Amino acid sequence: MTATTEIPGYLTGTWTIDAVHSNVSFIVRHLGVTKVRGRFTELEGTLTTADNVLDSSVTAMMTASSVDTTNSQRDEHVRSADFLDVDNHPTLTFRSTGVRTDGEDYLIDGELTLRGVTKAVTLTAELGGFGDGMTEGSKVIGVSARTEIRRADFGIGANIPAAVVSDKVVIELDIEAIRED
Repeated sequence: MTATTEIPGYLTGTWTIDAVHSNVSFIVRHLGVTKVRGRFTELEGTLTTADNVLDSSVTAMMTASSVDTTNSQRDEHVRSADFLDVDNHPTLTFRSTGVRTDGEDYLIDGELTLRGVTKAVTLTAELGGFGDGMTEGSKVIGVSARTEIRRADFGIGANIPAAVVSDKVVIELDIEAIRED
């Protein structure tokens, strides 16, 4: 029995991320007392669901300059060399290297590249399911995922003390993708 037989309505195929109905966001603590949230408004990528879900894969790319924290002054600082350095590193990328299970959770192992630094990360993922799309005959998939990284591992904000902006960054994804025919 493959893992796919346990997922109701499972569909194989290649799926294109629908940026309008997807969200890639991050959360960091500011001054140790509050959480600041941001998101990337420009993203693209592909999910491939295989006959066995554990053979599936994902690639994604976010435009670094599309960061939006709802504060333009802060956004400019996050785009600067202090943090994302968008002039030298215009994209952030993720490429999966494997899918596995841990109890009822799906874990997506992969490589995250920020500021030109690539590190292994593991996303804890939840399959939202499969459904009918907005146009006749189209199909969609929904996936949510979460991981934590240390900004220091990627050389982000090296001159910004962790007491000001936490070293821990939570990344959350809510992805809707459309099946390619």
